[in-house]
Amino acid sequence: MLIVEKIGQSVLQRLETGGRVMLLFLDTLYHVPQRPKLRHVLNQMAHLGVDSLPIILLTILFTGMVMTVQTAHEFIKYGAQSSVGGMTAISMARELAPVLSGVVLAGRVGAAIAAELGSMKVTEQIDALRVMAVNPVQYLVVPRFLACVFMAPILVVFANVIGVSGGYLVAVYYADISPFTYLHSIQVFAVVNDITGGLIKSMFFGGIVAIIGCYKGLDAKEGAEGVGNATTGAVVTSMILIFISNYFLSLLLYR
Repeated sequence: MLIVEKIGQSVLQRLETGGRVMLLFLDTLYHVPQRPKLRHVLNQMAHLGVDSLPIILLTILFTGMVMTVQTAHEFIKYGAQSSVGGMTAISMARELAPVLSGVVLAGRVGAAIAAELGSMKVTEQIDALRVMAVNPVQYLVVPRFLACVFMAPILVVFANVIGVSGGYLVAVYYADISPFTYLHSIQVFAVVNDITGGLIKSMFFGGIVAIIGCYKGLDAKEGAEGVGNATTGAVVTSMILIFISNYFLSLLLYR
């Protein structure tokens, strides 16, 4: 009976947390049209997006190279070397670039947002904003939300290019596939919907990272331990939601 009671309490607690996150998301959408300061949004785009670019590119470059290493010889064995470039491009555009970029953003940006807002919470800076009649959602959450939503697809564009380029290097210089065959297969198999679907996914992932990071930061408990727990919780929760939403978005976008 005690176990059932604990399970019930855990389920209710998670439902309550989900409701609070949804309320923060709706409150953020409500304040978006109220002209957030462009300077704050651009600062967040530079801090959260541009600074993440080298990590994302390095991750995607080696992912594209590894994927081509593991598939090129199998494709050649069955006479399908003319499909390697297309397979790499489609995999990158649909799944690898948006999902891995989202995971990197969750690890770097989500943690940074939660730590920053958590520190402001425990030092009562957010209470000071309320005293000065400044809405914390409009001042703190909206710029970070817009920065993540707009920067995530831009990062994915760069990730697609570098991932396909990494596959090109391996296909040409390791698997002896001609450059024309690799590039021509991309032209034959990849379509615009592959790219646009990945960009739409990345916008959702960016929004998830921003909202979860802000919620965990604003909900941080007292002390350094509370900020640390908020940071860890933001990363873990964002990653789980990215993988879950990726499944449903794939069903919706690529039926």
